Amino acid sequence: MFSTIESSSTRAGIDPRGPQFTAAVTAVVLVVVLVTAPSALATVLLAAQTALFALGAARGVQRTPTAWLFRTLVRPRLEAPDELEDPAPPRFAQTVGLAFGVLGLVGFLTGLDTLGLIAVGFALVAALLNAVFRFCLGCEMYLLLKRATTTTIATNAG
Repeated sequence: MFSTIESSSTRAGIDPRGPQFTAAVTAVVLVVVLVTAPSALATVLLAAQTALFALGAARGVQRTPTAWLFRTLVRPRLEAPDELEDPAPPRFAQTVGLAFGVLGLVGFLTGLDTLGLIAVGFALVAALLNAVFRFCLGCEMYLLLKRATTTTIATNAG
């Protein structure tokens, strides 16, 4: 689990179980990609997953089809979360997933299947960490970058 940080804007917090649900769906898709690769099916599935990463990176994780599924089918059956979290770290994590998805697609489309498999493997490990342990690797990267840039700005201003 990652800690939340205060955001400079007035974004609404999100249920932390939503990104975890999305990570579980992503993990299933990526497992199918790895099992069927290299094939047209694997490439199409990876392209679809990459489009979902792009949507999550551009619009936020709370505005994706998997977030809609979570809000509609899963969350009504759960108790309210103990706390909400800043949507910025999961959004950054979607950007990291997007980078791996694009790299995987480049690999599969250019015949560099090993590159595609490795990129998908890295994305799968990150998705599984979030889905199983609620440890969002991309979110942690976001927080480290945020702390580093905040420290640098504070040091340069003083």
